[in-house]
Amino acid sequence: MHHSRGRGSRSARSAVWPPVRFSPQSVCLPPIAAAAARVLVMSRWPRIIVHADMDAFFASIEQLDHPELRGRPVLVAHDGPRSVVTTASYEARPYGVGSAMALSVARRRCPHAVVVPPRFERYREVSRKVMEALASFATAIEPLSLDEAFLDATALRGRFTTPGELGRRIKEAVREATGGLTVSVGISCAKFVAKVASDHRKPDGLTVVPADRMAAFLAPLPVRKLWGVGPKTAPRLEGLGLRTIGDVACADAALLRSALGSWAESLQLLARGIDPRPVRPRERRKSLSAEETLDADVEGEAAIRPHLVESAHRVAARLERARLLATGIRVKLKTADFRVLSRQARLAHPTDDRELLAAAASELLGAFPLDTPVRLIGVGVHGLVGREGPRQLELFEDLHRTGARSPGPASGIG
Repeated sequence: MHHSRGRGSRSARSAVWPPVRFSPQSVCLPPIAAAAARVLVMSRWPRIIVHADMDAFFASIEQLDHPELRGRPVLVAHDGPRSVVTTASYEARPYGVGSAMALSVARRRCPHAVVVPPRFERYREVSRKVMEALASFATAIEPLSLDEAFLDATALRGRFTTPGELGRRIKEAVREATGGLTVSVGISCAKFVAKVASDHRKPDGLTVVPADRMAAFLAPLPVRKLWGVGPKTAPRLEGLGLRTIGDVACADAALLRSALGSWAESLQLLARGIDPRPVRPRERRKSLSAEETLDADVEGEAAIRPHLVESAHRVAARLERARLLATGIRVKLKTADFRVLSRQARLAHPTDDRELLAAAASELLGAFPLDTPVRLIGVGVHGLVGREGPRQLELFEDLHRTGARSPGPASGIG
């Protein structure tokens, strides 16, 4: 997210795609005629799906809270030799800096950037304000993370003259709720198209794509914009001569199947703007985790245990905030040669007690081979239930050794 100061007017970043020549508010109409025009415009939308995506969220919160950082390149990251950038402000991005980049690389590219440690409690606090503001514009909201969500505003169509008005109202509400932060909004009749649209004019953008223009809007975009097409799949599609979403939409079905298998049909439907999936309110979380990539490798139980206990305490704090109890626990270690090891156990009783979780995690540590250096330590809990009252953990049971997985990138715990 980014502040609107120093940028052009908001209207310059808003658009119906393609540009339209008429909207009910663009001419002077009697009230009855204006209402009829509103019904006519909104009736052309079988669904009104919104994707709202905050702009450089963590970095913009730091700039909001610390005025001296505004207009300067900001990197949100722990300061360590193995740290990665969590968020880069828009001032840092022209230097080729982005999220998930090694901090050492980011500093070489943008040596004058200010590195700020993340404050996740503050980010969650602002996120709650954002989601409350968004919820007032929808009958269903599907948060994807702290800083983005889908909304279904179909049932509220009578409140707005056009989808563009809805988008502007959403942006104003978020700005007011957060004290000045901006959100980019995409509106269409399908989730995938709305998500692509929200990225179309970032930061502080608004893009509206009517139902009859969805396929045309997607067609010129590169294939990597398709959901699920990443660094491995994109070259395969490009090797078939399919470089744009429009190419995929028009491709021979058999050719796509030869490259992608059973996934080909779903991908081609998305490329054509066909995405009937509903906005689904988030279900209760099934797991929580906390892990730490160490600045230097450690070896042996005595060196690992303090980091393990700290991770267990962090998980316990998250359980308490969410008013949840855990019925299972898992410990994860990543070795210096990137092997991922994990052990888990079922807890005798649900708990969110920090010391009991730390003790259970420490007991699990004894089930690992600890004669090799470790670079990452994590604790996760699963089998989460609502907190109905204080529970006491006695012992944990049924230790399940899952063994070592093959080398590869670590997945989240739980």
